[in-house]
Amino acid sequence: MTPLRVMVVDDELPARQRLADLLAAHPDVVLAGAYASPREAVEQIRRDPPDLVFLDVQMPELSGLEVVERVGPDRMPVTIFVTAYDRYALRAFDLAAVDYLLKPFDDERFEQALARARERIRLREVDQLARQLRTLLAPQPEAAPAPPPPPPSAAEPLERIAVEVRGQRLVIPTPQIDYIQADGPYAELHVGGKKYLLRERMHGLERQLDPRRFCRIHRSVIVNVERIASLEPLFHGDHAVKLHDGTRLTLSRTRREALAERLGFPI
Repeated sequence: MTPLRVMVVDDELPARQRLADLLAAHPDVVLAGAYASPREAVEQIRRDPPDLVFLDVQMPELSGLEVVERVGPDRMPVTIFVTAYDRYALRAFDLAAVDYLLKPFDDERFEQALARARERIRLREVDQLARQLRTLLAPQPEAAPAPPPPPPSAAEPLERIAVEVRGQRLVIPTPQIDYIQADGPYAELHVGGKKYLLRERMHGLERQLDPRRFCRIHRSVIVNVERIASLEPLFHGDHAVKLHDGTRLTLSRTRREALAERLGFPI
């Protein structure tokens, strides 16, 4: 088995030692370096990138976010941010962090983050292998050069979402989702009367969903427009969205006109 090369970047020695001790419990993990200086870590990542980086957010020389920006988000290894300040989590996910650990974290939370990082690394490797195979199997032109590739298109919207249920991975087709509600660092998927937790922020999830099917009606709610039965007036000009199953959801005033126009419901 190829060892998983992991780097730790944190200006505090106890924090580096804690992560090193937790990683040492995994026989297939190799500590590729523990750095107090984020500048040194940037240079090392550029020279010999590891598979995974545990990266502190607040450091005196450079913040963890600045480390990602200097290396480049596209060149940055899979990253787990470590922070004592939850307000940094939103920005961390903007920079494609696979997860974040909020200090102080327990062993179980560390294991969850490491497992998620392993899955992301595996998917990266599968995608890279697929690209190599496509290149290898592509037909070679006999005379005229192949036409230039078309411009890159926007990422395809999510068709399925995988969630963990009692230790098992359950795949949910996105058209089956009734609505999604924020629950701290999680998104709560409501599907046919059942609820599933997904560790994903709403703004990131919204960008991945099909905008033709899903609509943000509140800062904490995304709804499948095909499940909407009506818009109901409340007091003082407020409205609620009523779904076909009878569920009522708060409609933000700032999003009311856009939703009404989309559905063709006069307000």
